[in-house]
Amino acid sequence: MSRKRREFSAFSLSFLDIMSCGFGAVVLLFLIIKHQTEVANVPPPYDLNVEVEDLTAQLAAATSTVEELKQARLNQDQRISDAQSEVEKRRSRLAEARARAQKTGTTGSSEIAALRAAIKRLELEKRQVQAQIHEKSRNVRTFVGEGNREYLTGIQLGGQRILILLDVSASMLDQSIVNIIRRRNMDDSAKRRSQKWQQALATVDWISARFPKNSRYQIYAFNERATPILPNKRGQWLSVSDVNQLNTVIETTRQLVPEGGSNLERAFMVIESMSPRPDNVFLITDGLPTQGLRKSSSSNVSGRDRLRLFETAVTRIPRGVPVNVILLPMEGDPMAPSAFWQIALYTKGAFLSPASDWP
Repeated sequence: MSRKRREFSAFSLSFLDIMSCGFGAVVLLFLIIKHQTEVANVPPPYDLNVEVEDLTAQLAAATSTVEELKQARLNQDQRISDAQSEVEKRRSRLAEARARAQKTGTTGSSEIAALRAAIKRLELEKRQVQAQIHEKSRNVRTFVGEGNREYLTGIQLGGQRILILLDVSASMLDQSIVNIIRRRNMDDSAKRRSQKWQQALATVDWISARFPKNSRYQIYAFNERATPILPNKRGQWLSVSDVNQLNTVIETTRQLVPEGGSNLERAFMVIESMSPRPDNVFLITDGLPTQGLRKSSSSNVSGRDRLRLFETAVTRIPRGVPVNVILLPMEGDPMAPSAFWQIALYTKGAFLSPASDWP
């Protein structure tokens, strides 16, 4: 009797076991990879309480200072009022003395002379008190923005040597690349009327109106080069107390026309060239640089190239010099806010990206 031959089946139990194990391994690998991706994309936690506490402390300090100034003003007003009352009393006594002298027929010259001297002394004291109040409350220059608004900027104003670096490259004409190209072909007066450029000029005016009276300053404009607003004052500190010269500098700034590329390295080289070095720097710009000290053979500058130019420029900032960055808006430059914020953080300055109606 012949042995019956077994039929072969592709879906035997052993084959199904192997397929099940393979499928399970693929599912497990997929779960592991997906989990790792989700973990990697989770941003690190950032505690905002530190910034909130810092701002709260700054606000409390500012409020305390305002209250002290208000109290000092009240005290000065009271002194003026007392001096005026004393003057009136002395004048009344003088009138009475004259009346008595006419009535009795005596001149009363000694009493009248004493009263006149007392009145002059009190009037002199009154003028001195008024001058002190005026001196404490007066800025070197004034700046009035649109409306009656106050902004909490966090910028540390003041210093003994203040340097303003103003970007005058073509990108300062507008925040849109298309509009920048369009405005580049307009006449100079139309370029100066650009809303973004007017905001940059108003920012310079706002800062200059808050210069301390006993400080010195310098303002440089930079695009492909960096030049002082007054060309014959290169490398020199100007005195804030010379109000006429300060007004001339601001008026000259308004005549500038944005053009060319942006070389941030040359701007930071100005900080190195000043002697003594500034103790407060204000950088007004709108994005990463497009040029360096070495000319590029390519006409196109990528975002990565601009970031490299920025990193090279940062090495020019001397230690211990705070840089306050005021970054105006610019289309197509997403890495600029983070890069300039790091400058402010590293130098212990401040970073401000203002609204379109500031200051």
